[in-house]
Amino acid sequence: MPSSPANNAARVLLAAGAVWSLNALPAAAQWADQGSARHDRCIAEVRSNPKEGLERAKLWRVEGGGLAADHCIAVGLYEAKDFRGAAQRFEGLAAAMADAPAAQRADALDQAGQSWLAANDAARAKGDFDAALALQADDPDLLIDRAEALAAQQQYQPAIKDLDRAIALAPGRADAYIYRGSAYRALEQLDRALGDVERGLKLQPTSAMGLLERGNIRRLKGDSEGARQDWRRVAELAPDTAAAAAAKVNLDRLNTPDEKP
Repeated sequence: MPSSPANNAARVLLAAGAVWSLNALPAAAQWADQGSARHDRCIAEVRSNPKEGLERAKLWRVEGGGLAADHCIAVGLYEAKDFRGAAQRFEGLAAAMADAPAAQRADALDQAGQSWLAANDAARAKGDFDAALALQADDPDLLIDRAEALAAQQQYQPAIKDLDRAIALAPGRADAYIYRGSAYRALEQLDRALGDVERGLKLQPTSAMGLLERGNIRRLKGDSEGARQDWRRVAELAPDTAAAAAAKVNLDRLNTPDEKP
């Protein structure tokens, strides 16, 4: 058997959400009653300069910025890589938004879950995703995010179930196919895994995560040359990313002279 690729299925799933930028940001319109223009500026500031932006966000909160300022502080903590602090802020924000629309509360819980994933606490992440899905049961993004948390805990079958549902709701989501393929790989169902990843790459041919995962599966199926081509392509498409780093490790292993198929 070929040696296993550098990243396991849980890591592949998690990597998509741990690229140091929150996937789901509530639209400015959702903060219309609480200073949406100021909120937009605040978010831009904490993302461009987390340290200074956070100080401005905290000052805005003291000045009466309310929930919009709290949200900006939470995003700033995430951008500053204080993922645990960000998660707790997002959870507090969701609790304070009892009278807000369900979609906005679900967004805050989703961001809390993403923050716990980045903090390597998949169990707490799943709890927040569960709560978000109780508010927005048919949200493909939430289902995919929960699948990441489940896979990080090696609960691959429940992850696949969430991804099945996400694909049924949003059949054009390349990432859902790729992540499901990753979970199937972890279960050693390589033909299913490859089929899903191929579907994802058909929808999004330049997906670095898809190419990384296809390389992983090809290597496990004995196609070393195909794996090498995919991993090299990852480095070309997405240098200086977690996917490129994993591809490099895999290429180094592939090029080890004493490695046996």
